[in-house]
Amino acid sequence: MLAGLAAVGATESQSASGLLVICVVQGLLSIVLSTVYRVPVKFAWSTPGAALLVATAGVTGRFAEAVAAFIVAAALIVLVGLWPALERLIGRIPRPVSSAMLAGILLPLCLAPVKAAVAIPLLAIPVILVWLLLYRLAPRWAVPAAIVLAGILLAVTAGDGWLAGAHLAPQLVFVAPVFDPLVVVSLAIPLFIVTMAGQNIPGAAILNNFGYRAPVRSALVSSGVMSGVGALFGGITVNFAALTQALTAGPEASPDRTRRWIAPVAAGVTYIALGLLAGVATAFVSASPPLLIEAVAGLALLSALIGAVVAAVEEAAHRLAAILTFLVTASGIVVGGVGSAFWGLLVGALVMLWLGWRRRAASPRP
Repeated sequence: MLAGLAAVGATESQSASGLLVICVVQGLLSIVLSTVYRVPVKFAWSTPGAALLVATAGVTGRFAEAVAAFIVAAALIVLVGLWPALERLIGRIPRPVSSAMLAGILLPLCLAPVKAAVAIPLLAIPVILVWLLLYRLAPRWAVPAAIVLAGILLAVTAGDGWLAGAHLAPQLVFVAPVFDPLVVVSLAIPLFIVTMAGQNIPGAAILNNFGYRAPVRSALVSSGVMSGVGALFGGITVNFAALTQALTAGPEASPDRTRRWIAPVAAGVTYIALGLLAGVATAFVSASPPLLIEAVAGLALLSALIGAVVAAVEEAAHRLAAILTFLVTASGIVVGGVGSAFWGLLVGALVMLWLGWRRRAASPRP
C-alpha cells in the first residue's frame, strides 16, 4: 500500500495519512455493517488496487491528481451499488464455482507454512508445532496461540533497531484533488475495475458461499462514499475483503455461524488501533520476515480451504467447472489489470453453462 501511494507521488506524510484513513475507514465499515446485519461483513483495502498504483507509476507525479482519480473510482463504486441487478447476479453464482474460486484464492497462502518451515525453520516450525498441538487439544485456541508465539519470535528476532524508524500516530493530511482527464482515464477506471472484479465480486461470492446473504448494495454504497471521503486524506478505495472474508465467515471464527459477525467487528477495532499506530506498526512489520506472517495466516485458513475444496467437488456433474475455476484462480494470472479470482469465476461459469447446455441438448425429448 505504501509503495503504491508513493508511486503516484505521495510524500511520506501523505502516505502515512492515507494508511491511517484506510485502516479507520475499513475498520468502521466492518464494525457498523456487521453489527447492523448480523452478518460477518469484512472490509479491506484494495490489494489489486495498490498493485495497480505500483504498476502505473509514471502516469502522474502529482498526488493531487491521483486523489482525484481515487474519488472518481469511489463514485463509480457507489453507482454500481445502486444497481440492483448486480446483487441478484452475485447471488446466482453457482456454489461449486464460488467454492472453487475461494479454494484457489486460499491455496497460495495455505502453502506458506510449508515454505516457511523450509526457509526459516527456527521461526516457523515452533509456530506450526504449537498450532498442531492445540488443534488436537483445544482447537479454538490453536490459531491465537500461533499468532502470539509468532509475535514473540518476531519481537525477539527484530531486536530494537526497528524502533528508530517508528513514529507516533500520523496526522491526517488534506489533499485538494486536481482533476486531470488523462489521469482519470488512466488510473480511475482501471482502479474501479480491479477493485470490483478482484475484491468486491469475489468477496460477496465468498460470503454467499458460507451461507450468508451479502448486503451488496449497502456495502458498495457505504464503502464507495467512505472511500471518496478518505481519498481527500490520501486513501485509496476500500472494498469487500476476499481472503480475510474467509477467515471471519468460516468455522474458525465461531462454531455458531450466527455469532461469526463478531469476528469482523473485532477485526475492525484492531484495524482502527493499527491505523492510530500506523507508524509503529509499519516499522515493526517491515522488520519482520513476511513469510512467517503469511505462514500464520495460512494455518488460520486451512479449515476454510478444506471446506471450500469439499464444497467445490461435491457435485460430480460440476467437478470439471470447479477444477478449472480452482486452477485459473490459483494461477495468479493478471489479464488487462484484472486478477485471477475474476477470471476463475468467469471460466467456471462459462464451462458450467456450456456443459449444462450440451447435456440438455443431448437428453432425449419426451
